[in-house]
Amino acid sequence: MASVTNVLLPIFGLILAGYLCRRTHRLGDTAASELNRFVVWLCLPALLFESTATASWTQIWHPGFVAVSVISTMAVFGATLLYRLRGPRHLADASIDALGAAYANTGYIGIPLCVLVLGDDGLVPALIATLVVVCVLFAIAVVCVEVGLQTERTLHRAVIKVVFALARNPLVVAPVLGGLWAASGLTLFEPAAKFLHLMGLATTPCALVSLGAFLAQSRREKSSGAPALVTLKLIVQPALAWILAVYVFDLPLFWAQAALLLAALPTGTGPYMLAEFYGREASVVSSTILLSTLGSLITLSLCLYLISA
Repeated sequence: MASVTNVLLPIFGLILAGYLCRRTHRLGDTAASELNRFVVWLCLPALLFESTATASWTQIWHPGFVAVSVISTMAVFGATLLYRLRGPRHLADASIDALGAAYANTGYIGIPLCVLVLGDDGLVPALIATLVVVCVLFAIAVVCVEVGLQTERTLHRAVIKVVFALARNPLVVAPVLGGLWAASGLTLFEPAAKFLHLMGLATTPCALVSLGAFLAQSRREKSSGAPALVTLKLIVQPALAWILAVYVFDLPLFWAQAALLLAALPTGTGPYMLAEFYGREASVVSSTILLSTLGSLITLSLCLYLISA
């Protein structure tokens, strides 16, 4: 429990800082939105580009683990999306909800936790899971949101609008450019690498402070769907990942343990950033992030107990 608490407490501290600053009017009415814009247009693209541009093929080529991560993540996303669409939920909002159920906080919690529990070798599965979350899951969610926002009746016009919208979206362009840079075999110019690294470091604190400011002014009655998303994130996804890792792909113990830990992580700030970026209702995903982070104190501690048993 202590190791999990040490990783999670700073997250609560940053959310609380944003909450208190907004409640005491140290941050203004538009603080949550403006901070989020800073993250979406500068910090997160820098982080995505750096992650993909500096990743080597040998680091990420672990097909069994990649398959477990992709299948468990996309299964939760797809099932949640279909369930949300059964009601009156708009495709854009349903996509953001589905992202909230599947988007693991691999960067801020997953990397330090895996290194803490599994040793330095734990960095490799954490990196793979991060790339799956930010380059596969997030990109698919953005596509779904963009499709949902189109009002064109003609199919080819709608497709053109989606393509152009995606081409202007920094969260899609950055990892694509990073992947192309990595494929070129070129190394990043040192000042550029430091710039990207410094900008990327601001992603998590700014996003969490923005989330706290949003929670201080959000209306609680619209977050009724959060408990279901938290259950999917903290219970269904890790259970599915463990079944796939042990009984389907028969991964070595180290990789199976890593798959369980990374799938059991709470929801990261990506869904909230996406909701704010597109001007959609963010109460459900913001509550999901907060509740799943709180709940993960129990579920991650249980996972650590199972791993050490």
